[in-house]
Amino acid sequence: MPYSRRADLPKYIQLSELLIRDIDTGRLLDGERLPPERQMAATLGTSIGTLRKALANLEQKGLLERVQGSGNYVRKPGKAAGLYAMFRLELPEGGGLPTADVITIGLCAKPDDLPAFGASVRATRIRRLRYLNDIAIAVEEIWLDASAGTLGADMLGDSLYQTYLEVLGFWITRAEDRVGISALPDWTPAPFGKPGTPCGYIERFSWSAGPIPIEFSRTWFDTTKSIYVQRLK
Repeated sequence: MPYSRRADLPKYIQLSELLIRDIDTGRLLDGERLPPERQMAATLGTSIGTLRKALANLEQKGLLERVQGSGNYVRKPGKAAGLYAMFRLELPEGGGLPTADVITIGLCAKPDDLPAFGASVRATRIRRLRYLNDIAIAVEEIWLDASAGTLGADMLGDSLYQTYLEVLGFWITRAEDRVGISALPDWTPAPFGKPGTPCGYIERFSWSAGPIPIEFSRTWFDTTKSIYVQRLK
């Protein structure tokens, strides 16, 4: 059974990340005036105080202009500024806040079916069930090369890249995705789907500061509940 999802991100950060993804996907347009704060808080199911902290966070990132006596206006930058800027799966209507359940985690020898990455013969393998706005949309298997450090279940939060930064001291600076079709793996949790079912598939190589990738991941996603989006800017 999966571990419980860890609510490591404060509520106001979760709200700001949700709004950042809405801005990045075009659901909120550059120059658009946001609804009044009380109406917006009610729609998002949060308090005025939490919403205002989220909006202040957006303002600090240059994504919001607050005009006295007029309202809050979206300002879309040249590139995404959120924790999930490299998370390419979205709800069919766009956006969605990513979260995850950890299914298993452990240090393993790299199996023969993995492509070459990193400098070690071992890696931390993380298997997760992914959600967008609490809708299960994918299962993923992440392999972090042992040369980059190792992780335990108690170290993981909703944003794995943020965990890399805070726990292991590095940031993923770029990634290469290969998208196709595959079948759900044999470890897929029963509520998500039947192993062997055809679905969308993503292979990703990720780099930090060095010339070789330190992470390889495989994601199997439900194409009826999510879509893969890559925006060129």
